[in-house]
Amino acid sequence: MDTTALFELLDIRDDDARECAALLATPPSPAVLAALAALEGRLGTFPAGSGTAEGCGESDWIEALLRFAPVTAAHHGSAGIPAEITAATLADIGLNLRINRRVHGRFGLDTWAWLTLHLAGNMFRLGRLQYHLVRSTGGMSPAPEGEWIVGIHIPEDGGLSPAVVDESLLMARAFLDRHFPDKPVRLATCDSWMLDPYLAERLPESNIASFARRFTVDRCSEAASDGVYFTFRTRDMENLAQLPRDTSLQRAVLERIDDGGSWQLGHGYLELPAAP
Repeated sequence: MDTTALFELLDIRDDDARECAALLATPPSPAVLAALAALEGRLGTFPAGSGTAEGCGESDWIEALLRFAPVTAAHHGSAGIPAEITAATLADIGLNLRINRRVHGRFGLDTWAWLTLHLAGNMFRLGRLQYHLVRSTGGMSPAPEGEWIVGIHIPEDGGLSPAVVDESLLMARAFLDRHFPDKPVRLATCDSWMLDPYLAERLPESNIASFARRFTVDRCSEAASDGVYFTFRTRDMENLAQLPRDTSLQRAVLERIDDGGSWQLGHGYLELPAAP
């Protein structure tokens, strides 16, 4: 796959495309080859965790993700996954490159570990949401050990109106039944600061609150900076007074901290809708 087709597949643009082309202009280093081997070993294994490889830095992983993406696309194709779903899924690489530039002011990918999940072949963007197909490990999971579940993730590029969420959940049900009939899924899980009960109490009429109410939240854990990071794209907790308070969400996030509170990660689950 040439770079033009690759960058279109991954939705890589402008300065990010030029930087990525430079990475691909020379043969892969031993560190990149190690990262590629790690990605190859995970493909089709339905891993729950991110990939690792000793001695690999951020730029090594960026290059490895770029070089391996066509392999994942081919794997999707061999499984009958529609090309538009593959493209929607892998476009998260370009989106995260743009987010990195906003957060850090430079080319990079501090979320490379997250993106290794996409290249394992068991993460899919279906409408508004992403779905990560894995086996439950039991423990604090709502599903018994060994049962197939999907983890729901929320890309930043859009709203969460009830209509688009309903559409995505129905798409997920149809997609899983069609492409993974041997891996029956009953439950979807979500671990997000958006499921912190405080947010639904503070903004009860918001789309975020509507989304959160779909889930049974069985526990919360500390995630002090998550509300700030995903609202403002900064982990700096020392200069909160400089952040804007233009929207009700921005005010809710900051005022909770002003009042001595701390944001939580809500761990919730829901039953996927039945097939129409």
